[in-house]
Amino acid sequence: QVQLVESGGGLVQAGGSLRLSCAASGRTFSSYAMGWFRQAPGKEREFVAVISSAGRITYYADSVKGRFTISRDNAKNTVYLQMNSLKPEDTAVYSCAGRLGIPARTPWEYDYWGQGTQVTVSS
Repeated sequence: QVQLVESGGGLVQAGGSLRLSCAASGRTFSSYAMGWFRQAPGKEREFVAVISSAGRITYYADSVKGRFTISRDNAKNTVYLQMNSLKPEDTAVYSCAGRLGIPARTPWEYDYWGQGTQVTVSS
């Protein structure tokens, strides 16, 4: 069982930056690929970024490529999402998720989810 807790969300002006963190419980964190997803009001949950268990492989949604960076520290059981050059369309609830195996981009492939953290970008 893995429990995930996100933090770092908030209100920021367009062009600003935020760093989200996702802290995981359990001793097997380093076995999990970790993803970030987001869901805006009235929209479906969408893929943002994913990182492999060892941190060597990352994938990003086209909408955030070049602006967001996913990373992880397996010694601290934490995955991060550095978000730069934020836009109003980045406003959403951001959730981290974990799965055993290779990185995936679809929500239904993930076994564990955090509660989410709100990110609001004002224009």
